Amino acid sequence: MKLSTRARYGVRLMLRLASRYGEGSVYLREIAEEEQISEKYLSQIIIPLRAAGLVHSARGAYGGYTLAKAPEDITMKDVIEVLEGETCLVDCVKNPAACKRVTTCPTRDIWTILGNKIGETLKAVTLASLVRMSRDKEENILMSHI
Repeated sequence: MKLSTRARYGVRLMLRLASRYGEGSVYLREIAEEEQISEKYLSQIIIPLRAAGLVHSARGAYGGYTLAKAPEDITMKDVIEVLEGETCLVDCVKNPAACKRVTTCPTRDIWTILGNKIGETLKAVTLASLVRMSRDKEENILMSHI
């Protein structure tokens, strides 16, 4: 399984919004500069995140984007599923009719277990925990330079 650039950049976008949660709206231009991602590409990524109710947008002088929920209430699974679709690894796990061998195939069981573990792991990681991890890493870098 390999995540698309869209999903990876989407997570970075959401992490930036989470790190500024409660501080007001953030312009995509700012995030694009900070993350070194095309603003045009971010403007395409934000659309499904907004449609899924993970992000709010505001127009005008104080416009921009904010998280629609607290960072503690948005999981990596929420973000990844909006941008990538379900975390199902092979079609037959979600749709048994996709394969005639589904009742006798031992590998389907492995794909089911693996898909469930991926889903559980993504659900266990919130944007708030990612913000904490990011700040801890920045702090460790600063401490190593002193």
